Amino acid sequence: MSEIHNKWVLKAEHDYKIGKREMLAEDPATDMVCFHMQQCVEKYLKAFLSWSGEHFRRTHDLAELIELCKRVDEDFEVLYEMQADRLTRYAVEARYPEEFFVPDIEEAKRCVAIAEQVRGWIRRKLKLEEG
Repeated sequence: MSEIHNKWVLKAEHDYKIGKREMLAEDPATDMVCFHMQQCVEKYLKAFLSWSGEHFRRTHDLAELIELCKRVDEDFEVLYEMQADRLTRYAVEARYPEEFFVPDIEEAKRCVAIAEQVRGWIRRKLKLEEG
């Protein structure tokens, strides 16, 4: 495994932890939960691409990253069934005033569920222990 691959995994795990912890708050900042779940998935996709030796441009577009991963491993098609690409909107829309909105708690829970499923699936691909 490359050093950069490990850094992507570490950053993805940080986003995952932040989002999960925020969901435990009395009044969670749902926009930030959704943002961190999107970031978790994005960074795991980039970890896989780095691990595979594939180059990618700077992007938050999860569908674009999934398509790059599919070039290496067609199994990544399943991420569409998991609705991973739906998280792309939270990369920008949940952070900037021009696009500002606050997802409800159910939407935040859906984002967490998607990220958890994708995270576990990619971790198995990377042969990482469940964590």
